[in-house]
Amino acid sequence: MKTGTESIARADPKRDQVGSLAKGLAVMEILAAHPSGLTLTEMARKAGLTRAGARRLLLTLVAAGHATQNGRRFQLSSKLLALARTWLQGTPLWTFAEPFMRELSATFNESCSAAILAGEDVVYVARAPSRAILSVTLHVGTRLPAYCTSMGKILLSGLDDEQLATFLKKAVLKPNTPKTITDPTALREAIEKVRRDGFAVADEELELGLRSIAVPIHDGTGGTVAALNVSTQTARFSVAEMKREILPRLKEAAAKIEDYFLVQ
Repeated sequence: MKTGTESIARADPKRDQVGSLAKGLAVMEILAAHPSGLTLTEMARKAGLTRAGARRLLLTLVAAGHATQNGRRFQLSSKLLALARTWLQGTPLWTFAEPFMRELSATFNESCSAAILAGEDVVYVARAPSRAILSVTLHVGTRLPAYCTSMGKILLSGLDDEQLATFLKKAVLKPNTPKTITDPTALREAIEKVRRDGFAVADEELELGLRSIAVPIHDGTGGTVAALNVSTQTARFSVAEMKREILPRLKEAAAKIEDYFLVQ
């Protein structure tokens, strides 16, 4: 006699899949890769759907609060970030990493953050804030451009050459400050230097007065799964001081967090 578990295990997985849900999730992924939004025609083309099918899925997402419509353009709403934030806060890795991040933050009285790569952005997955006042308000779930942040450069350096080439071809490189790298060739050279050095510095590239340094967090196979950084104000630490004082402790914290993967 077959048990219920055996019957489920032998069932045709495709028969139990909901095609419309899969298409809706694909639409959400496409919207996530285009923060400025897409028109109905653009979405239909990118998703391989008819205009009618794309319209139904987009309007369903709007009705559920996961997307917004502004004129002819559709964008993801912040509701998805709230869901992601709830999930990220419960991820065991960041629960494990939190004490090391708090210790690092307390040592220098600066904020310590961790992030993962999502499309052209980094998404903050853990954070130990400092008492120092920064004009950029950051929290778990915050998205920032990868190309002009220290953690973004670390995560981009973990991509293979083909993935990096695709990123550089598609990324919109805006000059946030006079120090922002906006030339794709120069950015590639900067990322290749990060690969060689094993750390990245963003010196007023996101915002004037803001400086950060980051290192990678590797999984058991050596792949880069996240980045860890310490951010500060330019008046508090020079780049040389960050490399000399903060970087060794940052690498130590990352090594302790990487131990998590060795016991899984």
